[in-house]
Amino acid sequence: MEVCLNIQAAVSRAAGVGRYTRNLAQHLAPLAASSGDRLRLFYFDFQGKGSPPAVPGADLRPFRLLPGRLVEGVWRYLPWPDFTALAGTDSDIYHFPNFVSPPLRRGRRSVITIHDMSYLRFPRYAEPGNLRRLRRFLPRSAARSDAIITISRFSAAEIATELGVDPARIHVTYLGVEPRFRPTGDDAVKSMRAELGLDRPYLLTVGTLEPRKNHIFAVEVWERLGEKFDGLLAVAGSTGWRAEPILERFKNSPRAGDIRLLSYVPEDLLPALYSGAEALLFPSLYEGFGLPPLEALACGTPVVSSEGGALPEILDTPAVVRPGVLDVEAWRDAVENLLGEDCLRRRERRETGRQYAARFSWAETARMTWEVYRGLLA
Repeated sequence: MEVCLNIQAAVSRAAGVGRYTRNLAQHLAPLAASSGDRLRLFYFDFQGKGSPPAVPGADLRPFRLLPGRLVEGVWRYLPWPDFTALAGTDSDIYHFPNFVSPPLRRGRRSVITIHDMSYLRFPRYAEPGNLRRLRRFLPRSAARSDAIITISRFSAAEIATELGVDPARIHVTYLGVEPRFRPTGDDAVKSMRAELGLDRPYLLTVGTLEPRKNHIFAVEVWERLGEKFDGLLAVAGSTGWRAEPILERFKNSPRAGDIRLLSYVPEDLLPALYSGAEALLFPSLYEGFGLPPLEALACGTPVVSSEGGALPEILDTPAVVRPGVLDVEAWRDAVENLLGEDCLRRRERRETGRQYAARFSWAETARMTWEVYRGLLA
């Protein structure tokens, strides 16, 4: 069996779909090698400056004849050029992990990954260009693909309902937590604090600065703690769509001097950032999965989470506090109670969280994905 995986997202994005694509490719390659199969990785690289992830054993297929944006622009209007020709390979399976599929020669088997249906549920929070792209092309891609992979049972149900897809064609493969996410030593936390300017205890929130992540609510909860928590709020995440009101709210906070806007945090610092936090606040309005809370749990950090989207399914553990409603007072009380727990209860919560997060591995994600490929050929 030969599989061609489009890894463009892993070349152009560090987080989100890019992280999913990178980890999937790296863990699919050993499966292909062990079974005598072949994994080919396609990406656009017109200027020859692309930085694809290192995937030993895979066959890289960069396309350098035309800029990727030009080709993708043509795809918006024409069913040409055929992706098979660009990839230069006649593979058994073509997998497109970023929602939509390009024109593909008739008779070729294809798989797409639809991570969530947020563009339909919360269109007002979506970037306009991406919203137009998904509204126009996702229903067509879903209809013509041989299989759809998604990342939670919650998303699978929404895809079946909203896109009219037969549930039998939808396969759930949970995301994984990378092994590097584990409790770090005191020296690593101390070094990270010095580098990021976290000179006092801090609560942490992680996610792209966009309305759906609900950062303004997290700020309000932290402000209401008052003297109960005289520490910092650390905000890790790149600036996204409609971030201006969020940044303005940070600026106008009565405790603005205690907010640390960390922007994109290098991946080698993330484990220490999680490990050093008193707790992770994750009040997202909607998630198709929700990876940051699991990464925090893997690092032994308590989590206070909303119940937006798939979060109750993914965070089904007593290690996570879920106030149930997005009410500032309820969240303030929940955080206060968490911070006030004695050492024994806190240690138990941390250990429970680590054990729970260990159930999610990228090796298992890749194994289940490989089973989808096999099933199509069978």
